[in-house]
Amino acid sequence: MTKNTVKQAEQVLLVEDDPGLRELLKDELEDAGMEVLGVDSAEKALKQLQQGSADVVISDLRLPGMDGMALLQEVRNLHVRPAFLIITAFGTISQAVEALKQGADEFLTKPLDLEHFMLAVNRLLETRRLRGEVQRFRQLMEQDSFHGMIGRGRSMQVMFDQIRQLARAAGPVLVAGESGTGKELVARAIHAESPRAGAPFQAVNCAGVPAELLESEFFGHEAGAFTGASKAHKGLFDQADGGTLFLDEIGEMPMALQAKLLRVLQDGVIRPVGGNKEHQVDVRIVAATNRPLGELMESGDFREDLFYRLETFTLRVPPLREREDDMELLAARFLERFAVQMDRDVRGFTPAAMRCLKQYGFPGNVRELENAIERAVTFCHDDHVDVEHLPARMQDQDRPRIDPAGLDIAMEQFLDGPILPTLDELERRYISYVLEQVGGNKRRAAALLNVSRRTLYRRLDEESDQRING
Repeated sequence: MTKNTVKQAEQVLLVEDDPGLRELLKDELEDAGMEVLGVDSAEKALKQLQQGSADVVISDLRLPGMDGMALLQEVRNLHVRPAFLIITAFGTISQAVEALKQGADEFLTKPLDLEHFMLAVNRLLETRRLRGEVQRFRQLMEQDSFHGMIGRGRSMQVMFDQIRQLARAAGPVLVAGESGTGKELVARAIHAESPRAGAPFQAVNCAGVPAELLESEFFGHEAGAFTGASKAHKGLFDQADGGTLFLDEIGEMPMALQAKLLRVLQDGVIRPVGGNKEHQVDVRIVAATNRPLGELMESGDFREDLFYRLETFTLRVPPLREREDDMELLAARFLERFAVQMDRDVRGFTPAAMRCLKQYGFPGNVRELENAIERAVTFCHDDHVDVEHLPARMQDQDRPRIDPAGLDIAMEQFLDGPILPTLDELERRYISYVLEQVGGNKRRAAALLNVSRRTLYRRLDEESDQRING
């Protein structure tokens, strides 16, 4: 994990009544950068834990008075539970099994192999840290979240309220929105808020299944219905019986299948391919489209009767560019998630990087933002994402806008004098000009000039040397 800031040392509570071993282990742990408090009894350890906290407790099994297992039981009742490692000179397999059953995280026997001991301690600390990160991430995601969708702005709050209302209805729902806005999340939220929440939710992309297989995919088929159909297959309507079927990109559905879908919506009856009998299904349809179905209807590519059947309950998912209040919130949530997944100490965005994100139009909506943040965290080796870590198309948003008149004046200054400047002189003057435009921010200047910071620093050093020697 990349560390660019001072990290608080892990707190270790060492419980060992052998003074020599206690000092040896304390020295080893402190040499590894940990803060260690050594005590010689479980009673002292428990008093310390009641007053403060520890990341890991390392305890001998046999102690004067309260033993290590009794201490373990007390530690399990703490509000913030540290990791627990038991060490003993009288270890048996049955003792180890019992200690682990009682909640110990590790069990080591004496004489201790110090290398093995340090590996075990570090592993416990890393596991505890990762669990904390996951818990922190889950708590963060629960804030301003509605069934996995994040939004504080008015447009999203209105949509959340519409989902709650539509969930109580019985008819089909049409979810309209651009690609990447999260239409399937909306469909899942409608299902989760509805009385059907305990029943199956099935999803299919109508554009992702070959047209000749769509009917079988929807309604199933009998054995021998067509070449390769060696056994009967239950279709999506049967699989979703009692629940919800999400039809993504419904505008891509062939006209012949549209007619059969309309009949299911009207009668609730399906017939498997190759079958002779019809049967009832109870399925609620939620359909989604990123193409206006009204236009497809007018062009003859979508049935008029199916359109009017679906559009009774229409829910529009706002694009990201209409959610200015949510963009920064979403970026922060995605950064938090990918930082945890990649084990990176990336904590936020520089002002310039956030300005780029806010100015960019995001034609790919939330999905494009998510992908951009994943890329940024991957390439970021600092504790904050900067402009250079964003996709190139977004970096352009933060390039200084130069007034043509001001540029003409700058060029005149570049060429001012009785002798034409050399290419090196023009380069140095242009670097100075770019630095002036970005307020002296060398990192941004290097990104705008498309050179590494090391190269920029070297050029500036060369210029400084020439001034001194000139």
